[in-house]
Amino acid sequence: MQGGSSGIVYGGLKYQARCITDVRADAGSTTFLAGTLSLKEENEVHLIRLLPGENELVCDGLFYHPNEIWDLKSCPFDHRLFSTVYTSGEGYGASVWKIPELYGQSNSPQLEQLFTLDDHTDKIRCVLWWPLGKHDKLISINDRNIFLWNIDPSNKSAKVISQGSADMLPNLRGGAWDPHNHNTVATITDSSLHFWDLRSMKSNAIEHAHIRDVDYNPKKQNIIATAEDEFGIRLWDLRMLKHPLKDLPGHSHWTWAVRHNPEYDELILSAGTDSAVNLWLAKVGTDDSGPESPSGSPTRQEEPLLHSYTDYEDSIYGIAWSSHDPSLFASLSYDGRVVLESVKPHLQRK
Repeated sequence: MQGGSSGIVYGGLKYQARCITDVRADAGSTTFLAGTLSLKEENEVHLIRLLPGENELVCDGLFYHPNEIWDLKSCPFDHRLFSTVYTSGEGYGASVWKIPELYGQSNSPQLEQLFTLDDHTDKIRCVLWWPLGKHDKLISINDRNIFLWNIDPSNKSAKVISQGSADMLPNLRGGAWDPHNHNTVATITDSSLHFWDLRSMKSNAIEHAHIRDVDYNPKKQNIIATAEDEFGIRLWDLRMLKHPLKDLPGHSHWTWAVRHNPEYDELILSAGTDSAVNLWLAKVGTDDSGPESPSGSPTRQEEPLLHSYTDYEDSIYGIAWSSHDPSLFASLSYDGRVVLESVKPHLQRK
């Protein structure tokens, strides 16, 4: 099913943007952070909140950020903390920031930079927080390495405690931290998907071309989704990686992002450079015994596409489900347009 958007638009971003994240630690409201990507202007981080009982997104805080933001993640246990990856001179840097207490004013105070993740010599790609509960570790990923940090926000300190190297691999592009096991991380390269054991910093790989994103299913152990140039969206069982559980068509151009819903385990969002966000119903039929298909071959379901949101004029790189209300998601197109949508009309098929 295709259609336009009946969502709520936030028009506060003045510049191009790629990054939006749900503020999971804010249990009392639907809140997102979005960061801009302007080459010439001073960049901004917007704290965006849905007004309770109203169809309006408001800016709860606007904070200046010194560089172009290429990655943005909210801390899952403290709603005032977040991380960014940004351009820094001729290279890239990463920092953890703290939102000041007096946010919500028209002239918001300056962000506090708690610490930088400065042990990188290659291009840093992303920062990962363990998604469930308080954890004193962070992960950063650059072109060739994965770093595990011990962090202490109260003392504004971060220290590398271990490092894994991927010197023989193509460039690392990003990753995801397993919500069911804080010792496991998935990373992606131009041609492969790697699973790291953080205790030994060793990895196993499956070869697939042009993977752009990976996401763990937070409700089902061992299930992940990948966004791939050639195959669109693929669902995998980590116990049986020879073949995917399911293939979904993806987008008419690059499928850039894929996200599992935090509550409804069969709902998946994807976004692409075809200026569309797709909502999928992806039944994989797994239980503790493994895939339903004995051969391990991918299974297709009729009409897995529940809806395609197409009322955009630019590529969409950022999508985020609301953890406060899992029937809502926000999307961010490259022209700086944030749209909040509800999937409630499509839940009856689930």
